[in-house]
Amino acid sequence: MNNEIKGKLFPLLLSVSIIILDQVTKFLIISSIPPRTVGWSFGGDFLRIIHARNLGIAFSMGHGIVPWFRMILFIVIPLVILIVVLIYYLKSNEFHGIQRWAIGGILGGGFGNLIDRVLRPQGVVDFIDVKFYGLFGLERWPAFNVADATIVVSGTILALAYIISEHKKQRKMKEVEEKQ
Repeated sequence: MNNEIKGKLFPLLLSVSIIILDQVTKFLIISSIPPRTVGWSFGGDFLRIIHARNLGIAFSMGHGIVPWFRMILFIVIPLVILIVVLIYYLKSNEFHGIQRWAIGGILGGGFGNLIDRVLRPQGVVDFIDVKFYGLFGLERWPAFNVADATIVVSGTILALAYIISEHKKQRKMKEVEEKQ
């Protein structure tokens, strides 16, 4: 296997690791904390481990949508997007270094939540609950899970890596123009 293929496949091990960690933590929550209850609190009530279910997407948006339409919006469309991203990632040579790892994180988190949407009709298991002290009108941040956190962190890293990469390209172009 050549280095280029290894360089693309190795970050996908992160995807698999995230899916496994996400599903194991959700299994532990389901098996040890009754639904809609707090299992553990840390720092008073700053961080709580709870058992919540989310039929919607981020911040429970869309939880009231009729089931067949919710299935299309939250299973079929994300599955197609994840497959397209994966294929584009594997065929493209434009991603390097940290960008590849960030995409691996996004794919792992996306597939982790997709597994819940397909296999858990009660909704995606969320269990990390953080006090937000009234910021943005929220006493607590909406509960989330390993997959959610990974998508947010990886998406942020990918965006920053892209901005830095574009800034470097523009600086190089400017240097070339100045030399001419």
